[in-house]
Amino acid sequence: MSSTQFLADVDAMFDDAVACLQLEEGLATKIRVCNATYVTRFGVRLDGRMHTFTGWRSVHSTHNSPAKGGIRFSPGANQEEVEALAALMTYKCALMRLPFGGSKGALAIDPSDWSEAALEKITRRFAQELVTHNFLGSAMNVPAPDMGTNERHMMWIADEYRRHRPQDINAMGCVTGKPVGGNGIEGRTEATGRGVQYALHQFFQTETDWRRAGFASGEMGALRIVVQGLGNVGYHAARFLSEEDGCRIVRVIERTGTVTCPEGIDIVALRAHLDRARTVIGFEGGEVAPPDASDLEYPCDVLIPAAIEGVIHEGNAARLQARLVVEAANGPTTYAADRILRDRGITVIPDLFANAGGVVVSYFEWVKNLTHIPFGLMERRRTEVGNHRLARTLELMTGNSFPEEHESTFLRAGAEIDLVRSGLEEMMRSAYAAMSRLVNDRGTSVQDLRTAAYVLAVGEIAAAYRAIGL
Repeated sequence: MSSTQFLADVDAMFDDAVACLQLEEGLATKIRVCNATYVTRFGVRLDGRMHTFTGWRSVHSTHNSPAKGGIRFSPGANQEEVEALAALMTYKCALMRLPFGGSKGALAIDPSDWSEAALEKITRRFAQELVTHNFLGSAMNVPAPDMGTNERHMMWIADEYRRHRPQDINAMGCVTGKPVGGNGIEGRTEATGRGVQYALHQFFQTETDWRRAGFASGEMGALRIVVQGLGNVGYHAARFLSEEDGCRIVRVIERTGTVTCPEGIDIVALRAHLDRARTVIGFEGGEVAPPDASDLEYPCDVLIPAAIEGVIHEGNAARLQARLVVEAANGPTTYAADRILRDRGITVIPDLFANAGGVVVSYFEWVKNLTHIPFGLMERRRTEVGNHRLARTLELMTGNSFPEEHESTFLRAGAEIDLVRSGLEEMMRSAYAAMSRLVNDRGTSVQDLRTAAYVLAVGEIAAAYRAIGL
């Protein structure tokens, strides 16, 4: 899918939602358009030669500040792709009711072409450009990892910002997705994959929705799942769903090939093989085949596209054999394909919601950086003492010992990772409930979860503009 088509598809989905709302004249256009895009072309001398790199940072909306969104390193990156992704960030943050506007950034490079030392120089130079032009800072614009970047890149950016703004006491809040030892937060690395798992939990806890999708029960243990992309998001989603919920990952689709095993793939073993060999070829835990255009059409209950945009399109949507699509990637379904899936009765849990786990936990990390105190520090010991006293009182009153299997969960106060997971699950739960209510409300014209997500998001943004008199 071209970047032009990607942006047009996001706008078309936005327009479908606007048709369900009563907005003042001109407000829809204000919400839809991108506020600003900064384009930079900077030089870095590497091994005695000057190289020129092109980067973008797009701010779609500042109805809330700061603007929030990842930075990707991709050779195919361009301005229209960045603006489409920034728009999705605006709507995603609004749907999850986070106090952020939407932003996105990219560098047109392939990280595998460069050494770690070269990547550090390139990343730091990009950060310098963002700082100089006010596209980086805890109160203005807060990046996070995306395709081709990770916590190491975020740490380089944070350190560079701190060098240029030593007087900013909140400097470490200028990016999220940092390592825990660098003022990050527990659970951020796997947050998007964990959010995908929670999205499925909420769907299967909502009887009207799983029945409409053609499932016989709300039990997840028998689900057959196909995952496209075993990067950070796909890996963690597949691992949690298989290890904790008993689902079978029957196919994994990677750019180097496809692994299929009807009995279920060992995701940890496959990821270890990928890390060693950089290819699925040679993996012994399933049938390995070369990449094929029909890979997504394998029979399954749930399809999880977790890589790039536009993989479900007009050419294959009619042949998908899943009953449920969970969009772990940004924009994996084109607008035309979405209408085909809707007409076929295939339910789509949209990207605005399904992959929001990353930005939700980024919000927790940002709050932690601004407050300069770890989550739970002030109340953890008090909670533990109170729980122990309650348990001992119950033992005296009943004459029975407190069950050992509950000691670890009840007597021990929540650590940071427990609080992060609890907060993420609560935000996913409340957002899904709002979407589902809208779809099941016969008084509205909203008939699918994607439109519901956009309607809720646009409504939140419109309310923010009205509050300031726009």
